[in-house]
This record gives sequence, structure tokens and C-alpha cells, in this order.
Amino acid sequence: MAEQSTFARALSHPSFRVGLLGSFIFILLALISVVWTPYATDIVDIPNRFGSFSASNWLGTDYLGRDQFSLLMVGIASSLKVALLAVAIGALVGVPLGLMAAAQRGWLEAIILRFNDFIFAFPAIISAIIITTLFGPSAINAMVAIGIFNIPVFARVARGGALSLWTLEYVDAAKLSGLTSAQISLRHILPNVASLLIVQATIQLSLGVLAEAGLSYIGLGTQPPDTSLGLMLKEAQSFFFGFPMQAIIPGLAIVLFVISFNLLGDGLRDTLDPKLTRVSTL
Repeated sequence: MAEQSTFARALSHPSFRVGLLGSFIFILLALISVVWTPYATDIVDIPNRFGSFSASNWLGTDYLGRDQFSLLMVGIASSLKVALLAVAIGALVGVPLGLMAAAQRGWLEAIILRFNDFIFAFPAIISAIIITTLFGPSAINAMVAIGIFNIPVFARVARGGALSLWTLEYVDAAKLSGLTSAQISLRHILPNVASLLIVQATIQLSLGVLAEAGLSYIGLGTQPPDTSLGLMLKEAQSFFFGFPMQAIIPGLAIVLFVISFNLLGDGLRDTLDPKLTRVSTL
């Protein structure tokens, strides 16, 4: 019942509804592209290049005659995959570090905080340049670069949420029962900061899509013959004045993609944050 009431409360939030609908559409297109697209994206049809919108090609064709809607579906899937894996890297490494810092304090907390500051000094683009110099440009390297930048974000959120919980009575009771700090963090702290982490994950997911698009646009992300939203935008820039829709379609997709996940995160935050919930009910 609690989960149903929370979901019902979230659905009553306009930002959550709009974000959920937009996110669902993008995720659905990405999943469908895994098994089916209207046309193959690796087949070049030069005589039909720069085709306009039609019943056979809903969004026209690109400079190589490939179907734009099929490319858009595959591009959404590629961008989403990179963003999801980057968020997973950040959460799997950052959350344990944040919980450890809140549980141990002292010198260990100081080391983790300085590590976070060091990572923050290297944004995803700088990290991607370093990784690309060593291993070459690819979607995997872009994913790793974005994931590394996500680590301190999740670490700070986990630590901030955990610090307030370590002063509560049920945590003191867990200490008296003989549980170690790691056990308390896993059994009692992590479930109670999960809502904060979920909200942060949706926000980082939108930022991950944007970062992947930026990295692919400057040639450090997804490489041909694969495609992504950023790579589609890069390939279309040379033809913008003659065929503006070539760039508008992937650009608009990136904007709507990011806005949808941001709205979803805002709605989740307003629903799951007890402080905001109390204010809204006064």
C-alpha cells in the first residue's frame, strides 16, 4: 500500500507525469530498435539522399540516403546505453565510498572527500580526452569517462544522506546489537538513502545523455558505422544551411530526452523528499 500511495502521489505531480511519458517514449524506441528498425542503418542509398518527409521515410533520409527515423531509434539506444552504464559505474563505486565516509569519519572520510575533489577537477570531457589519448575514441571510453565523473556525485549524495541517519536512535540500537559499521550501512542506512540516490540517478542519466552527445559531437564518443544522437548532429552540421532538418531532428531529440529525465527527476524529488512532502501538505 505504501508503494501504491507513493506512486499515486508521484502521478499527481505534473512534472513527473510529463517526464514519465517522455522517458517512456524514448526508452520504448530504444528497446524496439534492438530487434527492429524500419530500415537497416548500415545500407547506403546515395540516389535517395536528403529525402524529405514521406510515408516511406517518416523523417526523411540523411546525406547517405539512410532512413532518419531508423537512425534516430538506434541513436537513442546508443546514447541511452552509454548514459545508463555511466550511471551504473558512478553508483557502484560512489555509493559505497559515500557510505564508508559517513560511517568511518576521521582520516578515511578526509581521503574520500579529497578523492572526490580530485575527480571533480577533471570533467567528463577532460577525462575523455585523456582516455582517448591512451586508448582511442569509442563509446566505451566515453562511458568510462562519464562514469568516472559520476563517482563523486553519488559519493556526496550518499554521504550527505547517511550523515543525518547515523545520529538516529535506531542506528544506536543497531550498534548495541553488535552490528559492524558495514552491516549497519547495508541494512539500515542504504535503504533510507535509496530515494535520494534514485532521484540523483535520473538527473545523472539526463546529464549522461547530454555528455555522450557532446563527446560524440567532438569525435571522442561513438564512432561510425555505429551512431548516436551526438554523432548524428555532428554529421549533419555541414549540411545545416541547405538541409536544416538533418541537424534539427537529432538536436531536438537530445533536448526532449534531457528535459524528460530532468522532469522525471524533479517529480521524484518532490515526491520522495520528506521535507518537500511536508511543506506541500501544510
